[in-house]
Amino acid sequence: MNGQATTVQDKSAIRNAATVIVLRDRMDEPAILMGQRGAKAAFMPNKFVFPGGAMDAGDANIPLATPLPEICRERLVEQSEADLAHPLAAAAIRELWEETGLILGTPGEWSGTVPGDWQSFAATGHLPAAHGLQFVFRALTPPGRPRRFDARFFLVDASEIQGDLDDFTHACDELSHLQWIPLKDARKFDLPFITEVVLAEVGARARDPEPPASVPYFRNNDEASLFLRLHGYPMPDTH
Repeated sequence: MNGQATTVQDKSAIRNAATVIVLRDRMDEPAILMGQRGAKAAFMPNKFVFPGGAMDAGDANIPLATPLPEICRERLVEQSEADLAHPLAAAAIRELWEETGLILGTPGEWSGTVPGDWQSFAATGHLPAAHGLQFVFRALTPPGRPRRFDARFFLVDASEIQGDLDDFTHACDELSHLQWIPLKDARKFDLPFITEVVLAEVGARARDPEPPASVPYFRNNDEASLFLRLHGYPMPDTH
């Protein structure tokens, strides 16, 4: 297969992705961190979104100072062909750092060679830590879109972030207008449909500090759009 055909195939392939919902002041006036995608972005241009992005192959080899909560790992492996809990957690932490400059980690020194896309994170003197990430939603992009992602949404309390919550100076330029938006006002912004759906779940969980035992899964494929739940029991065969 030539290079051009390979590129087309890669663009149409479904990529695993991690999205991070940072929740601030959850017991008083909950607010979430969002930014706006560029007008020329191939995926969801101009929309306000949570930080996140595709999982990289190297994320599986990133050392985590602390793992995901076990219940979250169990839900992540449901309806999945492989156990992607570790690389998805690493991807969530990396994307949060790249797009916002916020550190989800614990103080510590890396051993061995630090991968290129983690060097700026490591330079802060932290190791990535996943214990604060809570798996709360999963969504598969519908067919026909220019990019398709199997996205896992992770909720994390802002108290788990190291440093100044309002310092976005280390963020890349992928998201503009980074800001803390009161949860009650989030729907006033130009949001993707799936983000609106996720916001309802976040609103229901805002004051609950425990990881959910049941996780919604919005699955879009060529046959149908299905709203399932990952809850630790065998799922019905939909084929």
